[in-house]
Amino acid sequence: MAANHQPSLPAQRAFIVQLHADANVEHGYWQGRVEHIVSFQTTHFHSLEELLTFMAAVLHGHEPSE
Repeated sequence: MAANHQPSLPAQRAFIVQLHADANVEHGYWQGRVEHIVSFQTTHFHSLEELLTFMAAVLHGHEPSE
């Protein structure tokens, strides 16, 4: 009987986040680019909210059905 082992860090949940040289996260100034590793979807963001909104939208489309 095979066990269903899910990786704790699955590739479909991986992103690259690149911060702009002018970003200052300590003061809440988020600016940069994010790319989803599996689908290659990318966007530029100008706030933490934009970054998280993109990530949530991408993950919603790539989560396995339960």
